Amino acid sequence: MTEKPREIGPSEAPNHNAMAEGPARAPADQQPESAGVPGEEAGAWPANASAGAPNREAGRISLPQDAAPGAGVGSRSVPRAARAGLIGATLLTILLGGYRLLVAPPSRRSTRLVVVRHGDSLARIGRQLQRAQVIASAKVFSLYMEFSGRAVRVKPGDYVFAPGEGLGTVVERLVRGSAGALRVTLPEGLTVHEVAERLQRQGLVCAREFEQAALHGPVVKAAGLEPLGAEGYLFPATYRFSLGDEPQEILQVMLERFFAMVTPAVEERSFTLGLTLPALVTVASMVEKEARLAGERRLIASVFANRLRRAMPLQSDPTAQYNPSGEEKPVLAAVHTFSAYNTYSFTGLPPGPIANPGWPSVVATLYPAETDYLYFVARRDGSHVFSRTLAGHLRAIARLRARRELATAPVSGASLRQ
Repeated sequence: MTEKPREIGPSEAPNHNAMAEGPARAPADQQPESAGVPGEEAGAWPANASAGAPNREAGRISLPQDAAPGAGVGSRSVPRAARAGLIGATLLTILLGGYRLLVAPPSRRSTRLVVVRHGDSLARIGRQLQRAQVIASAKVFSLYMEFSGRAVRVKPGDYVFAPGEGLGTVVERLVRGSAGALRVTLPEGLTVHEVAERLQRQGLVCAREFEQAALHGPVVKAAGLEPLGAEGYLFPATYRFSLGDEPQEILQVMLERFFAMVTPAVEERSFTLGLTLPALVTVASMVEKEARLAGERRLIASVFANRLRRAMPLQSDPTAQYNPSGEEKPVLAAVHTFSAYNTYSFTGLPPGPIANPGWPSVVATLYPAETDYLYFVARRDGSHVFSRTLAGHLRAIARLRARRELATAPVSGASLRQ
């Protein structure tokens, strides 16, 4: 009997208001799918596996009493009209300052998504906008809507708000509707090149510009992902973007989604296994590309862990096929071609991730099954046969071939080329 490891999933990630929905943090009412941690605690990976405005007190203004009747021209008293004007000017200054403080948009750098549903109250919409840092005050928003007569004219929809939009602009957009928001779904296992192509098909970006930004852009530099870029860190999810969004803004949203998932518990577990964050993401990307069935992710992760521990080549087909430029060779040709990523050519991990893994593959890497498997071979249906020895592996290949159940290329992850 084995112990079930403590779950690490989106429930432990901070609830940021990123512009996305799916298996990670989401704004307002959108929550990502949670990835559970099945199975038992695994042994450690080898230690060398890594690849407001400040508070101010209002001053007091002391005004002298009115001069007595008959006071001369030299009297220092202030006439009633002048005094009233001074008080009025002071109050107006305070009111204008407060108005600007409450109406001015909050300071932020990235776009925000707010979903308005049928039946949402004005107060609820205001809270969502304030939580997403689109407006400064939900109460001021509600008052503005009520007094302007627009409270009943808000249209439901998905709204993407850019930084710097004032309260008036926000209200106008809510009344006009959300026709500008585009929904983009990024499945698990895409490369940066494939993400760029998908965004280009939606009319959001130029693929080449996006790829350059994902490799050398300022957002990538700020995240410390040079020199390899954002490969592996663009979190698979469903996003909503506007046609005017820049590649840097889109990248920032995706990267924020990923790093929000890297909680202290994830970092602690990764450290326990002897994996740096880049190594964790690299192994997870290999698990993502190899696994076709959810139930096999932890088994595949265990094969990689066992091979790394024994200093055996990982022999993962997807690493041989990976090319940052997007070109992909047939597997039988790829495994015979030397490249920096081809794990048939060396022991240890490739220099970086080969795809953008989903969270379940990250969890499987953090909690690999406790096995002594060193080999696996794929069936036609996408499942695998796992073996402990080379002799058992060869028997499995022969058996599947005889039954015509063998996958087209029996060289998948830690399998001998046949």
